[in-house]
Formats: sequence, C-alpha cells, structure tokens
Amino acid sequence: MAKRNTLFIRIVEGKNLPIKDIDLAKKDRNGASDPFVRVRYNGKTHESAVVKKSCYPRWNESFEFELDDAPLDTPLSVEVWDWDLVSKNDFLGKVLFNIHRLQSAHQEEGWFRLVPDKPKHSQHEGTLGSLRLQLRLRDETVLPSGHYQPLTELLCQSVGPHLNGNWPDLIMLIDETTTAESRQEVATNLVKLFLGQGLAKEFLDVLFKLELDKTSEPNTLFRSNSLASKSMESFLKVAGMQYLHRLLGPLINRIFEEKKYVELDPNKVELKEAGCTGLHRVHTEAEVIQQSTSLLQSYLSELLHAIVQSASYCPVALCQAFQQLYQCVNKRFPEPEYRKVKFIAVTSFLCLRFISPAIMSPKLFHLREKHADARTSRTLLLLAKAIQTIGNLDTLTCCSKEPWMGPLQPAIQLGITQLKDFISRLVSCDNSEDLGLQQRMSLQCGSMEKEGFILLHKTKDKSMLMTSPFKKYYVTLSKDTLSYARTQHSKKSSFISLPRIRAVEKVEEKSFGSANVMQIISSRDNGLVETLYLDCKSVNELNQWLSALRKACSHNTDTMSSYHPGIYKGDRWSCCHQKDKADPGCDKTKHGVTLQEWYDPLDPDLESQLIYRHLIGVRQAMRKKYQEMIKPEEEDDRETLEGEKKLDGVTRLFSVLQDLQNSHTAVEEEERLKNRNFLLELQT
Repeated sequence: MAKRNTLFIRIVEGKNLPIKDIDLAKKDRNGASDPFVRVRYNGKTHESAVVKKSCYPRWNESFEFELDDAPLDTPLSVEVWDWDLVSKNDFLGKVLFNIHRLQSAHQEEGWFRLVPDKPKHSQHEGTLGSLRLQLRLRDETVLPSGHYQPLTELLCQSVGPHLNGNWPDLIMLIDETTTAESRQEVATNLVKLFLGQGLAKEFLDVLFKLELDKTSEPNTLFRSNSLASKSMESFLKVAGMQYLHRLLGPLINRIFEEKKYVELDPNKVELKEAGCTGLHRVHTEAEVIQQSTSLLQSYLSELLHAIVQSASYCPVALCQAFQQLYQCVNKRFPEPEYRKVKFIAVTSFLCLRFISPAIMSPKLFHLREKHADARTSRTLLLLAKAIQTIGNLDTLTCCSKEPWMGPLQPAIQLGITQLKDFISRLVSCDNSEDLGLQQRMSLQCGSMEKEGFILLHKTKDKSMLMTSPFKKYYVTLSKDTLSYARTQHSKKSSFISLPRIRAVEKVEEKSFGSANVMQIISSRDNGLVETLYLDCKSVNELNQWLSALRKACSHNTDTMSSYHPGIYKGDRWSCCHQKDKADPGCDKTKHGVTLQEWYDPLDPDLESQLIYRHLIGVRQAMRKKYQEMIKPEEEDDRETLEGEKKLDGVTRLFSVLQDLQNSHTAVEEEERLKNRNFLLELQT
C-alpha cells in the first residue's frame, strides 16, 4: 500500500493585468504585456504558455506537485511574468498559498489578487490585476494490486464485443457521466490503463463508435472536447511524443536559430523590424510580404516533407489507431457523398490537436527549453495556421477569413494533396498481425545503443560535495554495459554491467539546481550500492537516456522498489531528511517503460486508483443514467444472453466499486487505530 499526496493547480485566466502606463516594466507597443504563469513549489517549477498582447489572458492549463517530501511550511508561489523579446522577462505579480492551511479545506477556487514581490514597499499594490485559479489537494491511498484486478478486468471486458441495441456499455456510462471539468484527467488515466493492458486500440475504437453514433453532421465530428477527443489527444501525447520530436525537432530548431522576420498581414508589418536591404534602404511592405512568403513556403515545404517521410517510422500503435478511426468514419459517412470526412477525422487529431499546438508552443511539448521570442513566435503561429488550413483540407475558408494568407494558397493546396497521400499510406499499413504491446512498441525502438558527451558524477560511500562534482565524459550504452571515458576514442575508464543496475530515476531539481539530472543505482561485487549521476543538457536528452536505460534493463531481476529522489548531503537525505544513508528510499521506483513514453512511466495501480476515485464520485449519476438508457421493454425482457451479459457487467461494476470502497474504509480505520495506539503509548 502506498500513499500519495498531490496538489493540483489549474491556471484558468487573468484580468486587469498591468498595461503600459504603469511603469513596472517594458510592455509591448499596444500597451499590453505578453503574460505567462510560473508556478513554484518545493524546488520544482512549471510554466504556462505565453499569451501574446493581452491584459485578459486565458490559459486553462493544469499542473501538479507531489507533497510527500515537502516541509509543511513550504509556500506555493504562482507568479505572472511578462515575456520580453530582448532582455530578461519582467515580473508582474504573484499569489502565495499556504499549503498547510489548504490541507484543511482540500480545495480553493476563485479570483486572487496579484501582489508585488515586496508588497510593503510598492506603490502598485492592488493595481496588478488578478488570477482565476483552482487548487485541489488529493490524498491518494493506493492499495495493493490485487484489489484493483476486478476493476481492471471489468474495464478490459467492456472494450471487447461492441454494443448491439440499447444496452448500456460501461464505457458509454463513463462517457455520459464524466463532466467537462474532469474529462481530460479521466481520459488520460483510461488511456494509460488500457495502454498498459495492450487494449488502447480497442478502447479508442469503442469511443470512436460512440461518438459517431451521436453525430449526424460530419462537420462537427470530433470537434468538441468529448471523452473520445480527449482520449485520442492523450493517447497521442503518451504514445507519440518521440515521433513528434523526430518529426518537428529539426524544423523548430531551424526557425529558432534563424530568427527571421516573417509577416503576411499588411496591418501588422513593421518595416523597422524587417531591417534594411542594401545601402541602408528600408524594405517596402511588398518586399517584406514577398520575403515572408518565401520563408514560410520553405518552412512549410520542409514540414510537409518530414510528415510524408514519417510514414516509415510512425509508431505502430499510432498507425493502428488512425487506421481504426479512418475505417469507422468511412463506414459511418461513406463515399461518394462524403469524400473528405475520413481524411478530416484523422487530420483533426494529427494536425489540429497534435502537430499544430506543438508548433505554436514548442516548450509545452518539450521541443525547446524556453518560450519563443515575439518574432519567432509569430513565425511559428503563421506556420501553425498554414498546417491547420491543410489539416482542414480547405483553402477557400481560410483565405476568405484571412485574405492575407492568399500568397500561401498554392503551397497549401499542394500540402493538402501530400497530406491525403500520407494518410492513405498510414492507414493502409499492414498491422493486422496480433502483436503484444511490448513487441508492437519495440518495433519502433531500433537498437538500444546510445552514446554522447554528458556530465557525470559517481558517489560510493561519500556524501555529496558542496562544489559542483560533475565532469564531462563520453558515455556509451551498449548491449551489456554502460561505459564512459574522457573522449570518444580513448580507452573506457569505467563501466557498469547492465544486469547490476537496480534503478534508473530522476533527481529532484533542488538537489543540483538542475531539472535534468538522473541517477543510475547499481550494485558492486561486494554487495554495496553506488550511484552515478548524469546531468543532461536538456529535458529531451534526459528522457532519451531514461528511456534507453530502462529498456536496456527491463529484464533485470534485482531491482529496487523504492529510492531517494534527493541526494545524501551532510548527514541526511535532502528529500525526506532521513539520517540513515542506507534508508531504502522514500519514493516508488519506475521500471516499466513499455511505451517509449516521453513523460511519466505507467503506474497501473495508481491509474486504477484514480479511475476508481472518479467512478465512485459519479456512481449515483451512473445509476441514474443506466436506468434512463434502458428502454422499458428491454428492462422487462432479461432472457436474452446479450441482455444478461450487459446487465451483469453493469451490476458487477457497482459491486466492484463497493468492494474497493470497503477496502479503503478498512485501511483508514487501521490508520486511525495506529495513530490512537501511538498517542496512548506517548501518554503512558
């Protein structure tokens, strides 16, 4: 059994943020700032996207923090910053929260006034605007795996045979009773659970068909934030992030490095920004637009070429999901009346919900470590608009709404043809062979070997040094060993046998002042443990090494179940403040990397617990919806096998939820008794 205390914060929107006449910092020329939100807690930081030129920005972004290793007096800081083109970002204001006070209320929501960094000495207190925030604390008790097995089996059975008639399916009930506020979280948890069971394609197939049954107008298909849309979106981010990085990485880096001035809208052309031609002559507006068109055509051509070429390395799981979507839509809206609908169904996810958002906000997709400057951001936005237009398979609508996009129309028209050919290739791949999840995903892995320069520090029995202990080495991951030397061609100075590796984990940012440090814990011949720390250049490199090493060690037997995310410094662990250096660890290790995922490894027990918690919260709504969905004549006729099967599945769900609730109650009662006995011992 494990307990997880998690803080969830949702940044909804802001209002009345500072404008030009308050001399807080430099603002953009229209008087509005380019705000983004930075959330800090216990040495960890999350940032929102930048909203351009707005005093009333809307973010709708959520972040979470683990509370288990944080002192009770650690404050949560929610800061608003103005992104700046030429200098450092300007601080606009902040809101501080006392987590200890929040623990008694469990949640807090509303508008919170921004205050300066030093309120007592600032003349601007009360004039900095407000943020609308939602904060929620969740104390999650994760039971042993056996408790969740019945729920997992029931959900897996629900994505087997598809619906016939009007008997409600479990997935349909979940779909109908999940609110808009919780839909993204529920979708992500369900996707991870079914991916772990090797049933993601089947789960998405059920959602596709439920969505198609409710849709009569093809123009609205998958355009709402339904459970089907959110689940497919989460699936792409969990299973397709490495594909996205390989697809977009080179182009995004090129745009960031070139920093070209690109503008097609005559109302927004700034001739001074465009620079001069020869002899210090300023460009004319027509020259700027012509030059911008050429640059965008070049970027768009490179992007489309990368998309077409990606058919050869798109993960099999993604191909299968798109193939299933394409076939379902084609069956519901057949040709010749609906020629484009099946293509638009695929592009609505691939282009509009995956590629285009990553182009507009590369930092949020970990394509870059920092937000783009104003010039680069505008280029990315125009490129994203072009790919959105191509994804809609319609040039006329775009050019009628934004006629200044007209110069790109030939390139967009060519892109539509290329994209349709790409989709036809993608959905015609032969994925019919029944492969297990591990084998399907390993088809995309290639060799496990990896190498490159990286900063290392090894610690055996010593405490961490006060000064920076890292040195640059050339590290090589081969089939059997991890070795390193001072140069690429010099003799390897040391190596670790892969079967001796017991854990590969991230290190807390506060430990070394870097968010990109990982640790490799291995055992030596004498049985003692040593730790090798790797300081990676970026989050991309960090996740690549984590993924590669965990895959290489996936069959190791002597693995650790817990570890310390901090370091042993002075006389204690920085994460949990335990003084015993041999303490087994304060956090759960993550060994299972079956999906080449870019972010968090799968945790089946936690996913099952989160799904249980959601279902128990909507249990009454599910009961009510279940009765509404059963027709009276079907309710009287229970004799058919199908009817008995469906009824049994629904009633079993409520029984399983009750059993899990009883188990949680027993655990809570046991905790209360332990605390009570502890207090009695103290009194005696």
